[in-house]
Amino acid sequence: MGIVGIDGRKTTSNHIIEVQEVVGIEAARRSIINEIQYTMASHGMTIDLRHMMLLADLMTFKGEILGITRHGIQKMKDSVLMLASFEKTADHLFNASVNGRDDQIQGVSECIIMGIPMQIGTGILKVRQRSYDNFLAIVPLTTASSARESLPMLFS
Repeated sequence: MGIVGIDGRKTTSNHIIEVQEVVGIEAARRSIINEIQYTMASHGMTIDLRHMMLLADLMTFKGEILGITRHGIQKMKDSVLMLASFEKTADHLFNASVNGRDDQIQGVSECIIMGIPMQIGTGILKVRQRSYDNFLAIVPLTTASSARESLPMLFS
């Protein structure tokens, strides 16, 4: 960046590995986002910036650039089901069974495959649902004044 005649503030590169080696992983992440934006815009497509940021984060969170290929995914995840959901399903499942590997089923892909709620976002909460019958059992509606006095007990 200290070369005479070159303004480092306006210099860009689309070589992501080179960007990582010269200025670091955060700059490479930003370069990935810029390249996705440029490519999609040149095809007349618009994508929400947050989706591109998520993809760039996924590709750089290990401190190195990992591709969204079967090799990159293998470096990102140890989950058998996650690997099987991407490519070479039979191979991954066969190797896992031969080697006695287990899966904790904690990621999004694994939960979708198994049909169970994901433990992220709204799925992380354990909410108790009360039915109308249970509500009547909790608050006997004998008189209006006794019901008003019992209401604070509902939320304790």
